[in-house]
Amino acid sequence: MTAPPQGPRIALIHALEESVVPARTAFRAHWPEARIFDLLDTSLAVDLAEAGRLDEAMMGRFRTLADYAADTAGAGGRTAGILFTCSAFAPAIDAVKPYLPIPVFRPNEAAFEAAMAMGNRIGIVVSFGPSADSLRAELLAMAAAAGRRIEAVVAVADGALAALKSGDGDGHDDRVVQAAGRLRDCDVVVLGQFSMARALARVQPLLTVPVLTTPGAAVEALRRLTGPAS
Repeated sequence: MTAPPQGPRIALIHALEESVVPARTAFRAHWPEARIFDLLDTSLAVDLAEAGRLDEAMMGRFRTLADYAADTAGAGGRTAGILFTCSAFAPAIDAVKPYLPIPVFRPNEAAFEAAMAMGNRIGIVVSFGPSADSLRAELLAMAAAAGRRIEAVVAVADGALAALKSGDGDGHDDRVVQAAGRLRDCDVVVLGQFSMARALARVQPLLTVPVLTTPGAAVEALRRLTGPAS
């Protein structure tokens, strides 16, 4: 019996437990051959929420995590790419990129690229409050770098993450749906956290525009960059 083909080794770095399952689900759906492994530091999200900003010590912790992930080797060879899954840490992730010879992705990077190809008024739903300003700034910076003028509209699903953490998945999805309903006048809507991908089936029928999830877009981008040439 021939073993199924195996893809490159990909590191997933999480700051929220709730991001692990949607990331793995996206890999199963979009790139099952990839050999993925997880690094989880839940203190990052707690510390950011308490501090209200990314400080130098926190930035250093991202470099440590990325260095560890990049240096890991085993089945499938050395790590070929890194995907961070928590959307509130874009500056720390960008600071890591120049130091590593492999692709390093912010969680929303690929979804934002896809959204900009679909329209100029882009809606973002978030469930982790500290992500709101950082995601809007990230999207606007990407648009400026591409020479685009866009509008970024953010809706916060208050209480959604707390509901999910308490085991109330339906309550989480209800709050995400309510927040997405405030973005009906956008050209495209991005569910801005990995943990929100579970709500796609309920959000998409509510809107007449495309709804993107960040895990699916990120996995597809990584596959294009690090997978075998077709």
